[in-house]
This record gives sequence, structure tokens and C-alpha cells, in this order.
Amino acid sequence: MRHSRTVSATVVVLLATLMALLNAPTANAATVNYVALGDSYSAGVGSGSYIGSSGDCKRSTKAYPYLWNAAHAPSSFTFAACSGAKTGDVLSGQLSALSSATTLVSISIGGNDAGFADVMTTCVLSSDTTCLNAVATARSYAVNTLPGKLDQVYAAIKAKAPAAHVVVLGYPHLYKIGGTCIIGIGDTKRSAINAAADDLAEVTAKRAADAGFTFVDMRPVFNGHEICSSSSWINSTTLPIDDSYHPNQTGQASGYLPSFSSHV
Repeated sequence: MRHSRTVSATVVVLLATLMALLNAPTANAATVNYVALGDSYSAGVGSGSYIGSSGDCKRSTKAYPYLWNAAHAPSSFTFAACSGAKTGDVLSGQLSALSSATTLVSISIGGNDAGFADVMTTCVLSSDTTCLNAVATARSYAVNTLPGKLDQVYAAIKAKAPAAHVVVLGYPHLYKIGGTCIIGIGDTKRSAINAAADDLAEVTAKRAADAGFTFVDMRPVFNGHEICSSSSWINSTTLPIDDSYHPNQTGQASGYLPSFSSHV
């Protein structure tokens, strides 16, 4: 009986220790100096709870960088991501947050360079032909021009923060083809928009790999949670209009946050 009690007590201690480890912040988080760069997908546009002082950048307390910071308490955290940012905006306005002491960087960038907002406006308001032409222009830019833009950004990050682990997060497919949306654009437009996301993912993955950075493909993560799915993690057309076609709170917390966390 005494032996059984001893074993039981040992099991309880081991389970308690395991739970503590599972719930503990990332190892050595206190030594991490984290900087979150990028566009609206990293700022958290679409998830609400915007930080007043961030102004038009619309940084959210529900965005994955803010959530990771709250959960892991790194030594320092700079939230520099901004709604509408292009590669040039990162180069001119966000890199000052980096230094030789920076140890962790996250970034999503490139969608605005390829004209994401204009393409969505065109596809929602215009014909299939006009939409497909706009998507084709964006895809051509993504394949032919964006790689050089990304190379500039990644080289600048490496120069400013040579010791940092850099995690590049991509964009999900926006639409579930053949989904249950009653209103909105049809599958022809949805398929074209998703194909543009494929181009962005492939280009970004290649440029990130060549820079020695970690790329996280968000398409499989959001599979089954696109617009027109039964459990969408992405806003369709909504108000405020800027929130449209961006991850909602669940998309940030259940999609982007664990994807980033697993690569830190």
C-alpha cells in the first residue's frame, strides 16, 4: 500500500511538472527581442480591438504578434506592422525598429505591392472579365517584379538584425471554391483570386528560403476556414471596409498565432 501511494504521488508530481512545461512561455523568452514588421495581416486588420495610438496602421491587440508577446513576455517587443504597407514602406518606415540586439522578426509583405486591395475592389464591383484582367496584372507583378522587392527587404532585415531568426508568413486562400456563400462573387472570380495567392506564396517562399529565412505557408492552415466555408476565419465584405478580406480574431488566434509560434 505504501509503495502504491509513493508511485501515485510520483505520478502526480510528474503530471504537474508536465503541465507546467506545456503552459510555460517559450524557453528563454526573457532573452528574446522581438520585432513584428509587415502589412495589415501582421497588424491585425480585420480582428478589431485596434490600438488607438497606432492610428491608420490599425495595429490590433488581437493580432498574432501582440498575442505572442502577451503569452511569452519577451525581453522587448516592437509592433511596427502597418495597414497598407508595401515593401517600400518597410524599408523606409519600419526597419528602424531593428538592431543588432534583435533576435526574432516576423513579417508578412507583398500583397499590397501586387495590388491586393484594388484587385478585390475590382472583382467585387466589376464583371468576370474585368476581374480576371486585374488578377492577371497582379499575378504578373507577383512573378516578375515582386521577387526583387522582397530581396531588398530581406537583405535590409539581415543587415539591420544579423542575429535575428526571421519568420516570413504568407497569405491564405481567401475563398472556398464551391462554398456556401449565397451572395458575393462567383467561383470564377474566387478561383482567380486564389490562384494569385498561390503565386504570392510560391514567390515569397523562394525568396525567403534564399535569404535564409523561415517561410510559413498559410494556405493549408486556413484550408476549410476560407470565406464561404462553414467556419470562416476571414472576413468577407464588412464594415469598416478596411476589415474586409482579412483574418478575423479567430484567424489570428487559431491560424496565424500557432503557425508563427511553431516556427519560433
